Parts: sequence; C-alpha cells; structure tokens
Amino acid sequence: MKLCRFLNSDHQPEYAIFREGQIAPLVGLVANPPRDETIFATLENVARSVAAISPGDIDWKPRPAILLPPVPPPQKLICIGLNYLDHAIETGATPPDEPIVFSKFNTALIGDGEAIVLPRLSTQVDYEAELVVVIGSAARHVSVDDAMTFVAGYSCGHDVSARDWQKGRPGGQWLLGKSFDTFAPLGPCLVTKDEISDPGNLMVSMRLGDDVMQSSNTPQLIFDIPNLISHLSQIMTLVPGDLIYTGTPPGVGAARTPQRFLRDGDTCSVSVEGIGTLTNRCTGEV
Repeated sequence: MKLCRFLNSDHQPEYAIFREGQIAPLVGLVANPPRDETIFATLENVARSVAAISPGDIDWKPRPAILLPPVPPPQKLICIGLNYLDHAIETGATPPDEPIVFSKFNTALIGDGEAIVLPRLSTQVDYEAELVVVIGSAARHVSVDDAMTFVAGYSCGHDVSARDWQKGRPGGQWLLGKSFDTFAPLGPCLVTKDEISDPGNLMVSMRLGDDVMQSSNTPQLIFDIPNLISHLSQIMTLVPGDLIYTGTPPGVGAARTPQRFLRDGDTCSVSVEGIGTLTNRCTGEV
C-alpha cells in the first residue's frame, strides 16, 4: 500500500492512499482513519480495511500540488554517509569499515512539491538522491536477522547538502551543512514494506530538469538496511517514524568536473524503483 499525507480543507494533516497523480483520502474508507500518532501501529489494520473495499468504491481525487512528508515529524532523522561503493570511489574516499552516521534536524523536512530554499549563507548547495527507510516499531539491540521486522516501509529522500558548510567550515560542520530549512525533502508517499520484495535491489536516480545526474542501485550499498538498523539499534532506540536516509549514488555536484551545484529555478526529481518520484523546485532565499 502507498500512503501519503496532505492538508485537508480544514488545514489539518490527513492520510490518503496514493497513486500517480491521484489520492484517495482515508476518511470514509476505513472505520477509524489513522492519526499521526497511531499510523505505524495501525498500518496492518488500515491495509486490511482498504483491501476489503471494492476498487470501484474508492473515490480517487486529483492529488494536491503539494503533499506533506508522508510521516509526521520524526524523533530522529538519521543519515548514512559514503554508503554506495561507487559514490565512495568517485570521491576518492576509502570505503568505510562501519557506517558513517550523521543527522539532520526535522525542521529540514518538506514534502513533494514544496520548494528547496537555497540559503544566502551557502554557494555550494548539492543534491543527493536516497532511499529512505521508515521505522515502524521500537528497536533496541536487534540482530541483523530480525532487523527488517522493525521496518514500516520506504520513501524517496533528498539529502540536500551545503558543501561549503559541511566541509569548508572549521571542524567540518556536517550537522549545520545538512540541516538548513527545506534540506530534507521526503515523499511523495510511504510504501509499506510488503510492496518492496527486495529493498537491496532497487534503482535510485536524480534528475535536474531533464538531465540524469545520478543513477545507481542499492546492491551498491556498503551497509545494507538490516545491517544499518542493527548497528544503529546498538547505540540508540529507534522509534516508530524515525527515518534512515541510506546514502547516495555517484554523480553528486561536488564530484563533477566542473562542479554543478543547485541553482534558483532547478527542478530536482528523486526516483526510487517501486516507490515513485519526489519532485522539488529550487528557489533562492529572499
């Protein structure tokens, strides 16, 4: 099942079933439509309720131009650096022996159709297409073999990065360089894990306008999803709604010759096989 969130006519977040170009609000489709705080606990019940409805009885509507991030603001937004072998090679970095972990503040989250704001404080804003894992239940000290039982689903993510802050500031300001407002687009939907048979074998790409800038696949992940979840759970409790941005393929702007950073007017489209396409336009900060 594909789920999205949008603002209804009362300007309140609401869940809907998602398909390309259309949504079907869950109000009226299920007896107890999920609220933000209960969605992960009720995903299976929602799926069963929707499955029992005749497809002809689902009221599909045109999707709004802007969707909310498909999960409510998470407690943790965790990112993994240098996790594609081909990306590590393009940067000249030695593939890491254990995951490189950093984070973003959740004020960076935006949904499909919202604008990425290029801050006045940076001239080197870069793009990074990513597969995002959404945690579905609390996980602490879990094994690699059990890790996937704690996954609710997947989404498309964009780890927007101010390279001149991430690398050029004293000490390397990864957190700040990754956490400007709007620097964590997510969407357009959450795809429940039953619809993705093998997240370790998905195409991931980034387009700027019509130009393909990144294209690779998740077999290139140095640390796959079960290993990431198990590793992180040894350090912290992962809770429902936490997001794991799993890393980006080669082709980022900073690694190109000449370098290609985001510009006012660029349209960024992250596509992940089996999920869809997350699209955001860039605009300069005023």
